[in-house]
Amino acid sequence: MNRPFPWGIDPITHLADPTHRYADFYPYHAELCALSELRKKPGFGVPLRSGIGGHSLLYLNGVRLDRTAHYPVLRLCTPDEPPADHGVGISVNSHYGNANWVGVEGRDFQRRGALAPGQRLTHEAYAHTQATAKAAGFLDGVEFHKSLFQDKPAGMSARDYMYEISVATDYGAQFGRNIYSARVPLNRARMTAIIDYLNALNAPYREGNRLYRWRVLNNNCAHVAHNALAAAGVWSPWPTGQFFAFAAFKFPVPKNELVDLMLRANDLPIEDPDTLYDDLAARTSLLASGTLPTAPGALAGAAPAIADNDVYDVARLRLIFFDNPFWGPYSPRFRRIFATPRYHNLEANLRHFAARYAAAQARSATSRHSGERALFQSRYHDYIARMAEQLRAQLAQFGETP
Repeated sequence: MNRPFPWGIDPITHLADPTHRYADFYPYHAELCALSELRKKPGFGVPLRSGIGGHSLLYLNGVRLDRTAHYPVLRLCTPDEPPADHGVGISVNSHYGNANWVGVEGRDFQRRGALAPGQRLTHEAYAHTQATAKAAGFLDGVEFHKSLFQDKPAGMSARDYMYEISVATDYGAQFGRNIYSARVPLNRARMTAIIDYLNALNAPYREGNRLYRWRVLNNNCAHVAHNALAAAGVWSPWPTGQFFAFAAFKFPVPKNELVDLMLRANDLPIEDPDTLYDDLAARTSLLASGTLPTAPGALAGAAPAIADNDVYDVARLRLIFFDNPFWGPYSPRFRRIFATPRYHNLEANLRHFAARYAAAQARSATSRHSGERALFQSRYHDYIARMAEQLRAQLAQFGETP
């Protein structure tokens, strides 16, 4: 029997949140998803296959689609919409001509479409998910490049074809792909920054001022997810539109980005304010929004493609790293993340950070700095104290006192 994941990863024990407590603690959060290759079985619908570089999705909890726009536009949840209960999945695809990204409401629909837990993916269930997506209007206002329709089957409408070739990429991802994910807690202000960034990214295409062209080295799905998180202060932005030779040397890819995000969100030396100050993105984030990229609640997860599957071949789905000798191989880091409970278990993660905040508070608060460095030091100590108190309240819900 083939394992759904390499290296013995167990999709049950490594789920980011089997108890659903996560959204109660962190109603505003982002989830970066690295998706494996896609192989559709022949003989049903449009034949599709993808490369082993995979695909990237970004799920934003606490966010809705603005249905009045009839085009992909994001908004925050209103006061009568609990942010823990709503979210939008962002997908970037080479199909689009007048949009950089599209949005799909609902984490479950982004992953499993209209398929119930344990339900087999039959041809009927596949068609039902497409009908549900069309009824929701996820592609309203979106136009695909005309060249794509050369392969449209006779008798299929253009709109039906658009939803057909979007399955398992823009929605229903687990129909044909394995998913590796990294959740990162945010707050309302940081989520607002992501929304503003993404809405601005789509604006020139919506207004017809530009034609969107997906480019693997300079404007791919991982660029958008990375730069959306950069808008929230997680890390520095990744430039787009670089000269080809420079971009080919180093560009973001889904699985690398997942590892980089997990380590960024968990392993910065939060006990060492001098090192944090030297990190431009961390310094800017603390001074501007009172937060740091490394904080409790950044968790990895893994979910396999639907095994009982009449539509896709899900045996041995590949998703590769793009390694470079200058920053080393990613595989050992990936294995460490999924082998270490603090990276994927909420309670273990909170206990780990409680110990780190205690160590940070034990250091001398005396500061001989001036100017911006002194302001950073003051906000750093306030931040550490605030996060330590938040952790005490969260761990109490597990029946523990840190």
